[in-house]
Amino acid sequence: MELQPTASLDKGGDTRSADVVSRPQGGYVDRILSSFGPHPNYKPRKATGDAAFNLEQANVAIAESPLSRRLKGRHLQMIAIGGSIGTGLFVGSGNALRSGGPAALLIAFALIGMMLYCVVHALGELAVVFPVAGSFSAYSTRFLDPAWGFAMGWNYAMQWLVVLPLEIVAAAITIDYWNSPVNKAVWITIFWVLIVAINLFGVKGYGEAEFVFSLIKVIAVIGFIILGIIINCGGGPKGGYIGTMHWHDPGAFAAGFKGVCAVFVTAAFAFAGTELVGLAAAETANPRKSLPTAIKQVFWRITLFYIISLTIVGLLVPYTEKRLVGQSSADAKASPFVIAIENAGIKVLPSIMNVVIMVAVLSVGNSSVYGSSRTLAALADQGQAPRIFSYIDRKGRPIVGIIVASLFGLLGYLAVSKKQNQAFMWMLAISGLSSIFTWGSICLAHIRFRRGWKLQGHSLDELAFKSQPGVIGSWLGFSLNLLVLVAQFWTALWPIGEDPKAEVFFSSYLAVPVVLVFYFGYKLLFWTSIVRAKDMDLVTGRRELDIAELLADERAERAAWPVWKRVYHFFC
Repeated sequence: MELQPTASLDKGGDTRSADVVSRPQGGYVDRILSSFGPHPNYKPRKATGDAAFNLEQANVAIAESPLSRRLKGRHLQMIAIGGSIGTGLFVGSGNALRSGGPAALLIAFALIGMMLYCVVHALGELAVVFPVAGSFSAYSTRFLDPAWGFAMGWNYAMQWLVVLPLEIVAAAITIDYWNSPVNKAVWITIFWVLIVAINLFGVKGYGEAEFVFSLIKVIAVIGFIILGIIINCGGGPKGGYIGTMHWHDPGAFAAGFKGVCAVFVTAAFAFAGTELVGLAAAETANPRKSLPTAIKQVFWRITLFYIISLTIVGLLVPYTEKRLVGQSSADAKASPFVIAIENAGIKVLPSIMNVVIMVAVLSVGNSSVYGSSRTLAALADQGQAPRIFSYIDRKGRPIVGIIVASLFGLLGYLAVSKKQNQAFMWMLAISGLSSIFTWGSICLAHIRFRRGWKLQGHSLDELAFKSQPGVIGSWLGFSLNLLVLVAQFWTALWPIGEDPKAEVFFSSYLAVPVVLVFYFGYKLLFWTSIVRAKDMDLVTGRRELDIAELLADERAERAAWPVWKRVYHFFC
């Protein structure tokens, strides 16, 4: 079988063929089967037999990963905008509203939004300089401690591995909104096949699917905001001006300060997935150009999609609404968005909103396969996971990771068993605090990177993209993540309106001991040490090394822009 390799020069300055595609001659089936063969640039990691962790080799391995670089700017922007618009906003906000009230909802989501703004800017700065496989877990290994990088990598991979079956079941549950007579197992099969098929198309398939999913979610949120304003002003079928009536009766707060803390934790979970834009940097054609724009989109997501839509939800739905208590995290009947539309007397739109919720659930399931497979591949490249996970095929897919993630999705069939509630509760417990650890580690890695960058004689002018809140923002983001852990500990140990229960506590806080076991276990096994600032590797993995003159020209060009254009590009 004759192979015709085609090489392309990365616009970001990388002369290595980043996306070599071997095009075998033959029929359609032959081409499909051949695509699973090893990538021309794939270099299997060899066992060294060395008992110590080799940080230098790990940095080189993730920098030379042959993952496909086919994501474009539009893909990254939609991943950034729609990455965290999911059931946390559409359904989870209902439980948050019931627990804390409309004022607590806004306060908590605004604080978490501010935290995420700091986190993604820190991630953006690191990802533009080092668009390497594994992203944030690799940054923990490089700038903090290899043992912590190991813990963060497996923590993140486990999060997405258990999220996939949960989201597949959630998608099947959304069908119950229409009282479907079809067995739930049938819908689980359909959604599983759809998600797996999308990811088998490679990173381009993931990018295109997320582009469409995110576009649907964005249109839905904007449409709801417009509709909500009309309903609030008395323009719905039932008429009647609502205004701030529900803020006075039943009130703005449901459970005082403890209610705010409970919503604080829920809000943190709602934003899970925001960091995926950094993970995708390694598979982006030109991260220096695409990533900054995508990172800045977070400002609009926080402001427009979360704060404004939740303000309207708090105006239209009282926290005493009984329907806010759903059967699951994807029960559309418990969505405050659906309840607000139903209360207004509109007949067709609730079903449309349920379709949007189903799309949001599938989007998260799609991201779970992507996130877990890429993280497992990066861990294997660094020698922190079985070598087989590092295998990259001709299409640039970490196919072993995709297969393992897909097999985990089959756990969704537990939904038709008698033990489904217990099984899913503990699966959710494993993934519950994963994002908090990830975000905190990103902030800490950025702080340590800046320290090493300065100590080794570099200036901030050498950075193609600088975090707008800077190191102060990373300290703020790190502190807020610690605050979430404290708030979660309090609300898990003493739940609102309930007595302390060991089962309730561990179902909310299980991720903490799991992470600590990973960290100290690896540290005792390999005796890793904290990476010193003066010893940090600030070269390996950088696609562009000598761009000072290019950056100076770009800054001079931006300085000549009119004020309106500079303001626009500051935010976008």
